[in-house]
Amino acid sequence: MFSLTQGCGCVNFGGGRRTRSMGDDSSSCRSSEIEQEVPKKLTRRMLNGECTMKALAPFLRFWKREDVSMTKAERTMKAAILIQQWYRRYLARMEVRRRYTWTIFQSIEYAGEQDQVKLYNFFNALLTHMRDTTGRPSSERTSRTASVLEQVFSEESDEGGGVDETAPSKSATGPDIEFPLKRKDIDLLIEAFRKKKHRLHPKHVAQILKEASQTLKRLPNINVATTSISSQITICGDLHGKLDDLLVIFHKNGLPSTENPYIFNGDFVDRGKKSLEVLLLLLACMLAFPGGVFLNRGNHEDLIMNARYGFIREVHQKYKHNAERLLKLIENVYRWLPLGTIINNRVFVVHGGISDTTDLDMVKSLERDKYASLLRPPVTEGAAPGAETIDKVEWKQVFDILWSDPQTIGGCVANALRGAGTYFGPDVTASFLQKNKLSFIVRSHECKPGGYELLHDGNVITIFSASNYYELGSNKGAYLKLRGNSLERQFVQYTAAVSRTRRLTFRQRVGLVESSAMRELHSHIVMARRQLEATFRSVDPENCGFISISDWCSAMEETTHLGLPWRMLKDKLVRTDPETRRVRYMDTFDLSANKFGRKSDTQTVAETLYKNKQSLEAIFKILDKDNSGYITLEEFSEACQLIGKYMPNPLTQEQLVDICRLMDINKDGLVDLNEFLESFRLAEKSLHEEDHQLAEIQAT
Repeated sequence: MFSLTQGCGCVNFGGGRRTRSMGDDSSSCRSSEIEQEVPKKLTRRMLNGECTMKALAPFLRFWKREDVSMTKAERTMKAAILIQQWYRRYLARMEVRRRYTWTIFQSIEYAGEQDQVKLYNFFNALLTHMRDTTGRPSSERTSRTASVLEQVFSEESDEGGGVDETAPSKSATGPDIEFPLKRKDIDLLIEAFRKKKHRLHPKHVAQILKEASQTLKRLPNINVATTSISSQITICGDLHGKLDDLLVIFHKNGLPSTENPYIFNGDFVDRGKKSLEVLLLLLACMLAFPGGVFLNRGNHEDLIMNARYGFIREVHQKYKHNAERLLKLIENVYRWLPLGTIINNRVFVVHGGISDTTDLDMVKSLERDKYASLLRPPVTEGAAPGAETIDKVEWKQVFDILWSDPQTIGGCVANALRGAGTYFGPDVTASFLQKNKLSFIVRSHECKPGGYELLHDGNVITIFSASNYYELGSNKGAYLKLRGNSLERQFVQYTAAVSRTRRLTFRQRVGLVESSAMRELHSHIVMARRQLEATFRSVDPENCGFISISDWCSAMEETTHLGLPWRMLKDKLVRTDPETRRVRYMDTFDLSANKFGRKSDTQTVAETLYKNKQSLEAIFKILDKDNSGYITLEEFSEACQLIGKYMPNPLTQEQLVDICRLMDINKDGLVDLNEFLESFRLAEKSLHEEDHQLAEIQAT
């Protein structure tokens, strides 16, 4: 409580609202009168943060004027009000920067996922016409996995080949764990992963994956968890390869056990550099602490997604001689991950969300191991060309619970931003909870600035556990503890790499994240340069190099489809003519035109190849039916039958096969990934040369 009995009589915080004191009539507050006298330009300089003595000098002269008679208390309060106004304006500006930065990151992230779903939409019809391993009976899939497990996993060697395990053993280079796993083995793994010691031997990696698959296979589609023994349970969201965050959680909350159970709600891998370590540690904890770890599947537990977002590349880098065999075991783990968890028959924990057609009874009864990849759904055994995928309704049930997001308005609509799943409103949530006699939903799938968010009157909770997800200082991680039979909620926030973030001021953190976001945005713009230039020139008939701000904003949105506040970002991307207020649109592709300290980028062939490499790797993996690392002429020939249907000027079968032969640079009858990428590079280079020649002809 604060009360001012002398001096300015208009301030009284005792009753929660401002009232006039009856004490001293001679010292009435004249804030509004004084504010009108302060020069507007000077006020603006103050509110913009120019708090130097030079900027304050006019203020000091103003207070010394003889016609301004104020008591010391009045001057003090007036100064406090001005400082408060300046600080609020400063925070507002920082918040605006933080929000549009966040929008940039999320839009680019979701655009990438949308691209991946588009790849599925294109290649799903292709796969329907091709013999597909995922369409085989469960027994055949199991026998294939068993054959992988029977293989000998060699120790990794930098000399270019595996090490023969029959040779005399050398001194151990990794943690020496024993099976069945115990607490001491978990401690060894954590110590090795934390200190970046020698890598775990591939035979131990394979054994963890093998035993985890067997354990997961015995679990139902929907896990059943309870707090009757532990009186608590901890729910963690997306980790995305952030080992530091997982170790922070274990440090703050303790290792899993039956008295301290955890639910990890999917998206263990991709994007982070330690995805394999995170996955192995979670599976090892599940094996070492039965009943202490529940794992839910996320939309990134999918090898097609992994091909784009880095996990497959990470496995190849860390275990290059055993990568393909390990990836087959990882895929088998993905197949058997449960799709959700129900706590005390009251809380539904699922990675994405729900839709208006979500049926828990159907989810509980389906064969989840059929869905090695939701972006590559199973097809009917022996399906004729053009046949529909089996039980599309069942497949959509799984897709919706792994990909959906909540929305504030009512209804349920397709999730156009991600290109998959739905947006579900509070009415859909209420109906689902009532139908299934549940209290609330806990989901993940979306990064939140504070690590968590409550929607739909607290009936939908989002938990995201990967801190610094977009950039250092971009967001906190969080986990949720539910306590007792009443399931009382407790949110715990944290930040990994605290020592680095603590040294940064709020302004520095916002600036760092903003710079990173603008670089990401610029990369995305460069990828669409050809389309953007064509759109810009179409609204510049005089070829003067300038277009209106409205035309520039429309062109940016129509081409990128990112849904960003382009008018707000305009000054950071392009220069504007001060007289005509028109945009010099070619600045859009020049990062040196803004303030983020990188040299001007030009779209080189190497850059184009790099930026499309993830998509090309995903396409190559889909075409490579037998995962041999090569595309045969037969595989490509089968693919060509459908590829031709999607081309504006379809080529004949012979012409398309000739393209495959051209891709076979070393003429061994097979196309490997390097040849596939090199063919794209040459085609892109040729395309740029044609454009350059066309521009020269037009200029002359």
